[in-house]
Order: sequence, then structure tokens, then C-alpha cells
Amino acid sequence: MTAFLAAARLGAVAVLVNPELPAADHTFMAEDTDAVLCLTGPGLDERPGRFGGRACLGADQFVALTPTARPATAHPVDAHTPLYIQYTSGTTGRPKGVVHVHGDPKTYHDLIGRRLLRITQDDVTLSVSKLYFAYGFGNAFVFPLFSGSSAVLTDRRPTPAAVDELVARHRVTLLYSVPSAYAALVTDRGSGHAACFASVRAAVSAGEGMPDGLGRRVTELLGAPVLEQIGSTEAGHAFCANSFRHNHPGTVGRPVPGFEVELRDRAGRPVPDGAEGELWVRGPTLTSGYLNRPEETERTLVGGWLATRDRACREPDGSYRHLGRADDMEMVGGITVSPLEVEAVLRTHPAVKEVAVAAVTDGHGAGRLRAFVVPATPVPAGLETGLIRLAREHLAAFKVPRSVSLVSSLPRTPTGKLRRHLVRQGAW
Repeated sequence: MTAFLAAARLGAVAVLVNPELPAADHTFMAEDTDAVLCLTGPGLDERPGRFGGRACLGADQFVALTPTARPATAHPVDAHTPLYIQYTSGTTGRPKGVVHVHGDPKTYHDLIGRRLLRITQDDVTLSVSKLYFAYGFGNAFVFPLFSGSSAVLTDRRPTPAAVDELVARHRVTLLYSVPSAYAALVTDRGSGHAACFASVRAAVSAGEGMPDGLGRRVTELLGAPVLEQIGSTEAGHAFCANSFRHNHPGTVGRPVPGFEVELRDRAGRPVPDGAEGELWVRGPTLTSGYLNRPEETERTLVGGWLATRDRACREPDGSYRHLGRADDMEMVGGITVSPLEVEAVLRTHPAVKEVAVAAVTDGHGAGRLRAFVVPATPVPAGLETGLIRLAREHLAAFKVPRSVSLVSSLPRTPTGKLRRHLVRQGAW
């Protein structure tokens, strides 16, 4: 936080980077941004070459220098001066650098933190998503900074037990997380409210759609509403969100004030209400483009609109129901199948903790649906055949997985999003 604010005062551009990325990713990002200084944290491998030979400064060294450093004069900037770069989560391949400007953070707070979440100086935030992701950056840094409220920071993603303890100890009022982490929080618990969450007034969920029933279980556990939202690195934070005034469970809410949302077909034409389409969005914090990626910028940002590649439909009350990513769709025997529909059925089995479905190429080059399941323990005998039987009872024949593989975990990004391009490879 100190380094970010210092860079802002100097008129420099900060690059927010996950310290747990492999060395090759750090090297790529340092070279892609042409970084002049790499500020590293405790325990980070600082072997020569990790950041492309660029100058490095340890966080402990940085802190040691501050008492004797002379205050720098604030560099003149305006709302449109570049402030920071964040990289997309890489769910479909190599991340892309997204540039945001000085005016964006205050806008995140004004439109979302203040208007929708009603954050005041009395709030205490705990965000499972970290500061170097767009979601966590707004939750744990921007909103507390502009509201004067407090944030609980941890050096690693907290376990469910750690969340319990941190919430109770610091009287957390706003909990931010992703569906997979909320699922872990309620797993193996009895029904009903847990006393350690008595201070929580709302839980916010983003990153992926919340599976059917999970939101209700989280609400029962916390004794507080779950407010789902959707955003992107390109928008900086949420562009659709539920709020205290309007909360439609199972949807990602209405467009954030100041943002416009359209549903379009593959040809870019608007679709009627009730029909499925791809989400296009424009608004005040939308990036002007990807760093060093003019072709990607031209393909994704068209006429001031961002093609999110998210599929959705609009509800009669103006809320949007998220239906997955456009690139999540699977082709099986010439027929397009939504894996989310199949996963929703399999998830109803009590022995399924997590599930991902993909068309995996067999030895003959044909795509066959396979379900990858993280089972609850103890694993019941015949779970694989039981899941296929369950699918046959509720789905059309072409949507039934041909096989089920039991796995210890699913491939996810550090933000908790499923890496479907790895699932399609059949192994990770």
C-alpha cells in the first residue's frame, strides 16, 4: 500500500503483481511493462534474472529507507493520467496488462463502495481476494482508503478456520470472497448461523457464478445477505452488482450506476429480453486498452464497449443472470453444450464437493464429455457410476458425461476462477 501511494505521488505507474507467480511470469511482466524497479516481498526468490535483470528492492529494505527519505514533491497529474497496471487472470492463456488511470479508484468507491455497499468509516473489511487482483484491490484498498474504514490484511489466502478467527477477532462487517472459498466455508458445517460471524452485515461474491443453493447456505451461516456481482480487470471492478436496496439471489444484479450493459449475439446484434447473449459493457472506468496489445485491444474494445465474453440473460426486474463464459461452451458431436448445466446436476449429489465438465478429446480425435469431480470424504463406493446415472435422470442423452474422473483438486487461477482450458486437456 505504501509503495503504491508513493508511486502515485511520484507520477509513476505501479504494476500490481501476484508474488506467488512462477519466475517466467514475473520476467514476462517486468519486460512487458519495461519496469524500472521491482519491489519484492519476504520469501520471494530474488535470483538474478527473475525480473529480467531489473533493479530489485526488498520490502524490508524499502521500509528501512523511509524514515530518512526526503518527501518528494507531488507530480502533477489529472484524472486521465495512467496510475497502475493489472494483468488479467489468464483463464484462457497468457495474461494481458490492463492500464487504469488516477480517476478510477475514486470512481470505484463512489459508485460501488459508497452507493451500493454503503461503506462508512465504521466498517471492517476482510477480502479473501488479494490486493493484486482487481476485485481485492477495490475491496481491501480503495474502499477503505476513500471511506476511512479499516481492512484486515493477511499474507496468504486464509483457510476457512482462519476466516472464522479473523472475523471474530476484528469484528469484520464486510466479507468479500469467491464462490469456491464460500463453498469451503460452509463445507462440513451444520445448518444455521455461526456465532463467530455475528458482526458481518454482508458477504460479497464475485469471480464466478454462485452455484444453486450455495448463496442460501452462506446466508444461513453468516446471518447476512450475499450480494453477487460481476466485474473484470478491464472495468477495474464490478460493472453489475446486487446491493442492499436491490438483491436478486442467483443473479449478478443490475448495472452499476454510470455503466451501460447490452446483450448481443455473435454478430454483435442486440438480443431481446429473456434471450441469452454475450455481455457488452461500457462505463467511466473502462480501460482504454491492453498494454502492447493493439490487436487484442481492437478485438475486445469496440466503439467504447468491452466484449466481456460472458454469457447472460436479462431478468424482468433488470437483473442479469450469469450463464458462464462464451468460451466455456463445449462442442460434442456437433452440438453445443453448456458445462454449467451438467455441473449443476452433478453438484446436487451429496458426495460432490466440486465438479468441472469438459469435452476431452479421445484417442480417435472425438470430443467426449468428462466430469472431473472433487469428492467429499469418505468417498462412497460406485460414485462414478452413480453420477452418470444421476445425469441420465435429469439431462438429455447428449449432455450426459461419458466418464467421471475423481481428482483431488480443480485447476484454478489465484482468484479462484476455473481454468477450463486446462480442464479440456484432461489432466493438470
